[in-house]
Amino acid sequence: MLRHSSTLSLVLGAVLLAGAATGAWGDPPAAPPPVSADAAPVPAAGQDPAGAALSPQQAEGLLGANGDRWGAYYSAQEYADFSQGLDGRYLGVGLSVGRGQDGVTAVSQVQAEGPAAAAGIAPGDRLLKIGPEQADRLPVTEVVARLRGLEGDRRVGSSVTVAVQRRDGEVREVALRRALLESRQVAVDRTADGVVRIAVRAFTSGVAEQVRAAVRGARAGVVLDLRGNSGGLVEEAVGTASVFLDGGPVASYQDRAERRELTAGRGGDTRTPLVVLVDGGTMSAAELLTGALQDRCRAVVVGARTFGKGTVQQPSRLADGSVLELTVGRYYTPSGRSPEGTGLTPDVPAPDAEGAPALALRVLAGLGRQA
Repeated sequence: MLRHSSTLSLVLGAVLLAGAATGAWGDPPAAPPPVSADAAPVPAAGQDPAGAALSPQQAEGLLGANGDRWGAYYSAQEYADFSQGLDGRYLGVGLSVGRGQDGVTAVSQVQAEGPAAAAGIAPGDRLLKIGPEQADRLPVTEVVARLRGLEGDRRVGSSVTVAVQRRDGEVREVALRRALLESRQVAVDRTADGVVRIAVRAFTSGVAEQVRAAVRGARAGVVLDLRGNSGGLVEEAVGTASVFLDGGPVASYQDRAERRELTAGRGGDTRTPLVVLVDGGTMSAAELLTGALQDRCRAVVVGARTFGKGTVQQPSRLADGSVLELTVGRYYTPSGRSPEGTGLTPDVPAPDAEGAPALALRVLAGLGRQA
């Protein structure tokens, strides 16, 4: 079976809400006219495979030969489906998952009116099985891929059976039918004392402007909740950083042989107290944003160690229109750290996940007194 990953294009992103595609720099260039597979050798490690006439098996073999943990092969239809998710729609069951340091796979968010919500699945439920597979034994990206649907099963109305355990210990098995859903990636809550809490579930198109609008009128401070945020469009993560920074570095990354810099726009709000809330489901572009705000001393980071995905993928369109995505390097925070494999350590660890939001508000109140 071909591997599925949560990354797209030149990306630092992943997948959320059980199949919302997140994380694209832009579409890969169109492939040149197809050539005979017999006449097209498999590209060597480090070579761009764009235009190569590779079978799915050859593409998978290239990923395996490179030992590429985050690389992926997508059929033309899969890639089109993923790209659709970047525009705010996705095929899925309406839930996002995360994995804590204890290795437990848990439901972090449930979309209202989605299939998971209709089945009574709630945030905090433990995801035990997906079909016959134990969820905790699969990478988070594979969990999401299976919820969304693997090759041949990714269509509206197809079903996936999951076993979940509620907080009271009850275990039940439910069949969820996939639907085309509108992804709602930003939720805003304003408290009576002037604090704005902004939860960003993924960096899809338009998220940065939604965050910018939400920050207006935040008299007492902002809590930016990135828990369970598995990544997304890099430019949206940089745009969100620009809401809170006045220019300067956000991150750097290696694009094959060339070092590239990502910088914030000018004129961001650098005065309003800011706390960033993270957990083990905070990944990729969300880690990029967290690292930038932490290194630039713009925010206090509260919660648990982040997931630890700090690699960059480059897409190449093959001769038949499919896309092969290979890891080309790592990205680094302004101080030169890479989250890859280790994640980012919060400034203020939260002793338990349920108490993290309250702790974030206490830390924010302290920042307000210091301002």
